[in-house]
Amino acid sequence: QVQLVESGGGLVQAGGSLRLSCAASGRTFSSYAMGWFRQAPGKERDFVAAINWSGDSAYYSESVKGRFTISRDNTKNKVYLEMNSLKPEDTAVYYCAVDLFPGDGLRIAAQSYGNWGQGTQVSVSS
Repeated sequence: QVQLVESGGGLVQAGGSLRLSCAASGRTFSSYAMGWFRQAPGKERDFVAAINWSGDSAYYSESVKGRFTISRDNTKNKVYLEMNSLKPEDTAVYYCAVDLFPGDGLRIAAQSYGNWGQGTQVSVSS
């Protein structure tokens, strides 16, 4: 089992930046793709970004493409989400999760992931 702990959330003004971190422990982290999702109050959990096991391939939702960057450091068992040019509509709880299967999959469905962390709140004021 992989345990995930997110950190780095907070309150920021529109146009600002935040860097989220996801620390993993447990089974072989570096063999699995990782994803970031977010959930706003009253809404479903939405895909934000995914990165493959080696970190050389990533995929983003259209709403964050060009503003957010996902990366990973397998030597530290961490995944990051660099968020720039933040907008009020980015306000949500952000979660990281592990792809259920090892490999290069850059899946966007939440059902393809497991071992969800507890989430970190990101609030963007206008």
